[in-house]
Amino acid sequence: AELAAADVIAAEDTRRLRRLTQALGVHTTGRVVSYFEGNESARTPELIEALAGGARVLLVTDAGMPSVSDPGYRLVAAAVERGVKVTAVPGPSAVLTALAVSGLPVDRFCFEGFLPRKAGERLGRLREACLLYTSL
Repeated sequence: AELAAADVIAAEDTRRLRRLTQALGVHTTGRVVSYFEGNESARTPELIEALAGGARVLLVTDAGMPSVSDPGYRLVAAAVERGVKVTAVPGPSAVLTALAVSGLPVDRFCFEGFLPRKAGERLGRLREACLLYTSL
């Protein structure tokens, strides 16, 4: 539904996007543009202007989550800075979805799970994490 409704689809690989839409039986009417590591900096202002003008812009990456080890961080950060609402089509991980739309740098992160409720146990877990990551 999102692919069909988008005004602009920014795709990491337009050929893969075409195969995906064909496999899903989705007809896209929006303009498709390439958006990959090599043109991300140059293409972001154009996409932000489209968003600011009210266009529905969809970012599709080959595998993984946009902005988490894939193109998209610059676009999300610029949108957040401009006050443009960013949402995501939920994937298998709520943590990755939250990171992807946060506008925060997410080229590297660690999820340690949910911290214990009790202060002492919580502090102990945080100390373990600090020791683990400082010893790497």
